[in-house]
Amino acid sequence: MKDQALWLFCGLLLACASVPAHAQVGYDRPGGDYTSAPSRTADPAQCAARCERDSRCRAWAFSYPMTENVNAICWLKSRVMPRAAASCCVSGVRGAGIIDLNAGPIEFAIDRSGGDYRHFELPPDPSGKSCQAACESEEACRAWTYLRPGYLGPSAVCYLKNRITRPLRKPCCVSGVVR
Repeated sequence: MKDQALWLFCGLLLACASVPAHAQVGYDRPGGDYTSAPSRTADPAQCAARCERDSRCRAWAFSYPMTENVNAICWLKSRVMPRAAASCCVSGVRGAGIIDLNAGPIEFAIDRSGGDYRHFELPPDPSGKSCQAACESEEACRAWTYLRPGYLGPSAVCYLKNRITRPLRKPCCVSGVVR
């Protein structure tokens, strides 16, 4: 009996180790959908919360506006499907929520409003690195914000800033500070 319990415990540990610890920016989980709905807030955290409240939900995927659809879409899944790289999306497993990837120079889901001295359209870039590179190449630039396409218009926009402003949580944006 003890051996059976030990094997069961080891199996559970192994199964848990294969599940990601947090939501994954830049990944989709194709398949397993049982419902989808437009996201009024266009915030992937709301999609994760919706999954938490639904007992059928095992995983979720969120597509930003203007990537696969005009609106942001939240997909709830009855199975945990393997993740697949997709710049359109953020996905996760029930119980993991979203951990913002703001530990480095790129601040996901952060807007730094104000201080703009120049802005321009650029091709969609879910990482925001093209906007970061533009800021780093200009002496006057101290911070930047990349606005995802579909939040204020059909194009992605890079805002270069001559001062560092307060970070605000907004799913529309990716920002950073140049030191």
